[in-house]
Amino acid sequence: MAQNANSGRSGAAPNPDWTKPTAVLVLGDGSVFEGHGFGAATTNVGEVCFNTSMTGYQEIMTDPSYAGQIITFTFPHIGNVGANPDDHETTAPTALGMITRQLPTNPASWRSEDTLTDWMESHGLPGISGIDTRALTRRIRDAGAPNGVLCHAPDGKFDIPALTRMAQIWPGLAGMDLAIEVTRDAAATWQEGSWDIATSNHRTATPIHRVVAMDFGCKHNILRCLTDAGCDVTVVPAETDAATILAMKPDGVFLSNGPGDPAATAGYAATQIASLIHAGTPVFGICIGHQLMALAMGADTRKMERGHRGANHPVKDLATGRIEITSQNHGFVVDPDSLPDTLEVTHLSLFDGSIEGLRHREKPAFCVQYHPESSPGPHDSRYLFDRFTALMDERKG
Repeated sequence: MAQNANSGRSGAAPNPDWTKPTAVLVLGDGSVFEGHGFGAATTNVGEVCFNTSMTGYQEIMTDPSYAGQIITFTFPHIGNVGANPDDHETTAPTALGMITRQLPTNPASWRSEDTLTDWMESHGLPGISGIDTRALTRRIRDAGAPNGVLCHAPDGKFDIPALTRMAQIWPGLAGMDLAIEVTRDAAATWQEGSWDIATSNHRTATPIHRVVAMDFGCKHNILRCLTDAGCDVTVVPAETDAATILAMKPDGVFLSNGPGDPAATAGYAATQIASLIHAGTPVFGICIGHQLMALAMGADTRKMERGHRGANHPVKDLATGRIEITSQNHGFVVDPDSLPDTLEVTHLSLFDGSIEGLRHREKPAFCVQYHPESSPGPHDSRYLFDRFTALMDERKG
């Protein structure tokens, strides 16, 4: 396959079946990466990011926080455990496409019910393989996450100028309220605990606390962790007002993860979250829930150049000095210079010093930027769910 002079890559991954490119990734700056397509024969435009996780590609693709993004996987072996409905983090994928070094391999797992290629096609998602993902990752690391178009065309015909224009005119994630697009339509209960490999079934727990979870794009494994911690969970749409939530008499309120610009979502969510916190209800937020809690208390957020995405991010707990290896997926961050006196920083990233956790100094409310539920990723931070239940116990007396 011919090398594109604008791609910035050192060469395509070897593949003896290639006679011509069947997919391209076109960036807004005109860079073109040629490769071999898989999944659905379609075209999607979004923000191109990378994830360094070595496992969990299906969980990553179905994480609602990835809405509006095309994901570059830095780990080479993608597809080797196939796909199955139990590993979904929401009902359907919200990511826009997949970029891999090699073509997805045939599955070798007893849990697999489909190949990754067929799974991608069934969900209308395009993929591209055979590009230098290290070069692309360095480009994102050094210059920030670009707009890009992933086009899979089995006939190998591409209108590169048109695809470049598509990437250039895409407005980007800043200012986008994507939470409203991925939230549920109506309130629903959740009773499923985490997966127990010994019984090949989900765990169950006796509920002790009534929790209302505001769904800004909530991952299933967060709800499973809340269930494991003894919470009777009711999940409500993102636009649910504080009066409706308080009328449900919750012991605590959870603010979920989700995609898009938190400042845009705060337009309808921040006032409601502030009311819940001021009412003295224990509140726990993750990811965009962390950012929304900060915004509700008067802080600001800003877009990061490249974001944090992977399962190996070190975070320091400032109270204990303990270092946690965490799973992360965010492109926005709380501005430390905007913090009000009511918020205290509890956790910091050891990669770039950005805020990874906050607590309210006067109310039983706290939040973290990273993902203690992981899926995929380490379990170092699962204690935070116990911290949430402890706040609810304390309030009950």
